[in-house]
Amino acid sequence: MSLAPNFDRTIPEGDVMKRRATLLQRLHIDGPLLILLLMLGATGLFVLYSAGGRNLDLLFKQASSFGLGLVAMAVVAQLEPRFMARWVPLGYVIGVALLVVVDVMGHNAMGATRWINIPGVIRFQPSEFMKLLMPMMMAWYLSKRSLPPNFKHSLISLSLVVVPFVLILDQPDLGTAMLVLASGGFVLFVGGLQWRWLIGAVSAAVPMAVAMWFFVLHDYQKRRILTFLDPEMDPLGAGWNIIQSKAAIGSGGVFGKGWLLGTQSHLDFLPESHTDFIIAVLGEEFGMVGVCLLLVLYLLLIGRGLTITVQAQTLFGKLLAGGVTMTFFVYVFVNIGMVSGLLPVVGVPLPFISYGGTSVVTLFTGFGVLMSIHTHRKWIAQV
Repeated sequence: MSLAPNFDRTIPEGDVMKRRATLLQRLHIDGPLLILLLMLGATGLFVLYSAGGRNLDLLFKQASSFGLGLVAMAVVAQLEPRFMARWVPLGYVIGVALLVVVDVMGHNAMGATRWINIPGVIRFQPSEFMKLLMPMMMAWYLSKRSLPPNFKHSLISLSLVVVPFVLILDQPDLGTAMLVLASGGFVLFVGGLQWRWLIGAVSAAVPMAVAMWFFVLHDYQKRRILTFLDPEMDPLGAGWNIIQSKAAIGSGGVFGKGWLLGTQSHLDFLPESHTDFIIAVLGEEFGMVGVCLLLVLYLLLIGRGLTITVQAQTLFGKLLAGGVTMTFFVYVFVNIGMVSGLLPVVGVPLPFISYGGTSVVTLFTGFGVLMSIHTHRKWIAQV
């Protein structure tokens, strides 16, 4: 009998896949999520190069943010959900405290005070962190109570949401405030909020909207809503952004004009082309096909998040995964809706595509939380 190694022997395909899956599980990385995130990140850099006027400095800054985000995602994925739950209240308190700091001594830019600026070190936007801390806090609170939540627990949950909502609204940043409100609301909904209270909240939205119009919203926010209803009322002023955005998307047709060949953005007709309105650049240069492919990536990512939600083995994990996933859905829906004229312009960037360091790192961290929930299940220890 020959003792020479048999180089012709092949390992069954099923065994190879099993070993690969085991390696990813031990690293606490979810393969499908990682692939989709890398594809979105590459797409974002590709489009940003054109939308930013071929500015390499802008591209390198965004690539650095992606790298930092991937590191943050990998680190968070190693943390067990029960460990994260232990520190959630402290994180929420710190997040609210940072929002107060912004209100007192924040950095002002373009008429809004949303950043904390440490000269020569870092400038960041604390409200972005609340998009993740809010669903974590709600999941922590509700997971320790009997579900569905009674009136008392629902009222306390709403108060936890209202505090950061008001602080962010005062910056002013209506878009981020609405996302924070939605992130907390989704966790409450997943927790089994009774329908009569949900209907009551929807009914109360009308008088609340009227009160916000007269006492809360700033003049420029009112103009955005009026412009949404009739962009042509001020085509050279408040209606300019949405008119140019729809013109850019429409001019792309089915297949687009080609990469770097867009006119609306490169001739400076489209404001904020590398941030809030970047999908208009994508639509102009890659057409309906490019936009649809991007939407497919988003849908696959949301579908994977919902699968992780269903498979979560703890109440905290299920509530948190559902809240993070549905918040991401609202993130995408609001940006595309406002750029296409279906929603008022509220200043929400497109996830992983728009330029913005704090936003990218926060998004990656959120998906790191999803990976942690999925890979720290009980059966992992038996692999």
